[in-house]
Amino acid sequence: MRLIAVLSLLASQAFAEGETAGDFDYYILSLSWSPTFCALEGDARGEDQCDARHDYSFTLHGLWPQFESGWPSYCRTRERDPSRAQTAAMSDIMGSAGLAWHEWKKHGRCSGLSPQSYFAVARNAYEGINMPEVFMNLQKSVKLPARVVEQAFMEANPALTPSMITITCKTGMIQEARICLTKDLAPRPCGPDAARDCRMPDALMHGVR
Repeated sequence: MRLIAVLSLLASQAFAEGETAGDFDYYILSLSWSPTFCALEGDARGEDQCDARHDYSFTLHGLWPQFESGWPSYCRTRERDPSRAQTAAMSDIMGSAGLAWHEWKKHGRCSGLSPQSYFAVARNAYEGINMPEVFMNLQKSVKLPARVVEQAFMEANPALTPSMITITCKTGMIQEARICLTKDLAPRPCGPDAARDCRMPDALMHGVR
């Protein structure tokens, strides 16, 4: 009986993906602090995003359709997958065509949009947020409370309130700023499961290369 229960649980988890495209409540705009990505993963993999000739700061990790509780992923859609040219065109704000392809597969299909429209909406969402100028040319690594990053985003974007943005950390470093948006890309409160603020008083923020 125990084996049957375990198999049933695994089966239910497997079918938790593949929802119908276009069925979601709001978006999360995920902005990755590129120097942290490079320190934790990118440098070791030789990612072009982390090459010294670049000076990426907050890049677009993705635009994620969300439910009020939980989120869809790897949705069923009749839309064709993006071309190499379409994913390559996103590398200026995402860092790589590979990430654009991955984000389309896991999240973009769930938007119900075509690749062209989804990437356009993602770019509009990214460009609609003012990045805190204080971090754009950060030359030296600093340690700071994670809430300072949140406050900087709210100062640069007066429409944001604390319920609309969350800062995440990974391995003691500032990882991402995640901003909740309506389908029309207006700021809105995050769902309870998306509000997971890092509360570190001394999170490391690597300098921009």
